[in-house]
Amino acid sequence: MKRLFWQIPVVVILIFAGYLFWVLLQGTSTDFKPLQKVPVEAFHEKQVDTIRDSVLTFISWNAGYGGLGAESDFFFDSGALLSRGHMVRSPRKLVEKNIDGMEQFMQQTKSDFFLLQEVDRSSKRSYFADMLDSVHSAVPDYYASFAVNYKVQRVPVPLLEPWRVYGKVRSGLGTLSRFNPSQGFRYQLPGSFSWPTRIFQLDRCVAMHRYPVANGKELVVYNIHNSAYDDGSLKVQQLDFLKRLFMEEYEQGNYVVAGGDWNQCPPYFPFNTFRPEDTNGYSQENIPPEFLPADWQWIYDPRVPTNRKSRDPYEPGETFVTLIDFFLISPNVQALAVRGLDQQFAFSDHQPVYMEISLKR
Repeated sequence: MKRLFWQIPVVVILIFAGYLFWVLLQGTSTDFKPLQKVPVEAFHEKQVDTIRDSVLTFISWNAGYGGLGAESDFFFDSGALLSRGHMVRSPRKLVEKNIDGMEQFMQQTKSDFFLLQEVDRSSKRSYFADMLDSVHSAVPDYYASFAVNYKVQRVPVPLLEPWRVYGKVRSGLGTLSRFNPSQGFRYQLPGSFSWPTRIFQLDRCVAMHRYPVANGKELVVYNIHNSAYDDGSLKVQQLDFLKRLFMEEYEQGNYVVAGGDWNQCPPYFPFNTFRPEDTNGYSQENIPPEFLPADWQWIYDPRVPTNRKSRDPYEPGETFVTLIDFFLISPNVQALAVRGLDQQFAFSDHQPVYMEISLKR
């Protein structure tokens, strides 16, 4: 009996070790290794448009893969080993509610450009819904593209609960526009986590689209989603890479607009602006003020938070909120208006940001 008592934990340890070996073997053998520069997956392409409008409108929104509406929490904010009662996946009804809300928002909100992040196309966490197809159905005449930045056959967290793992993920950046671009490319961003974390993490990218303008210049639009859950070193590498892209286009005389989820606050913006008395243990870095010359402009609405922390379901006045979604424009672009669209985080853990611009001649 005593011998059997010792054998049981040994068998459990051996089984778990075998499971870990299989997880790492599968993850490594199926690891997504994107090229540095590839065309985006484009939909509803038509003849290239020349922009003649005097005012252009943009919306940036991290869609939270349809699984992080106000009712949801996210287990990963409390660790990768156990869910501890938090949601690994939101219930299907909540995911459907969130995606329906996004469709209705896009039908009711006029914008020339929609820059969306965390758009799932075939992921277990969103019940394999094609979110790009859903939101594109709201604006069927728009050009649409997809740039994958999260492609994993099986994400094995929570690690100690293999029966309820995160599972397959295929997600990325969705760009929709009233105009058809002349080019659209996915650029791989530099830097990665160390092995084995990197084989289950996002492969961050930026989606670039190029639109001819009537004056012979080009409007170059970037859809941004920089790293989270890193020590800050990946963000530094990514910003350096983006700076080179932005400056090269501007020096050629083109207009540059970049929008998305930067996973950092704008320069000088206090991360605890909306809850200075209690950060709930959270912090958020700022983009360095010297990132770009002073005549480049960061465009955001300081009155409306764009991100809520998802350790627990959203509670107004209790949940920590901050601002990490915004736009950047080059000196030859004039900002006319910006508004954070307060939805009380009904459909995502992020809120949309609306911007109007004009292109200087």
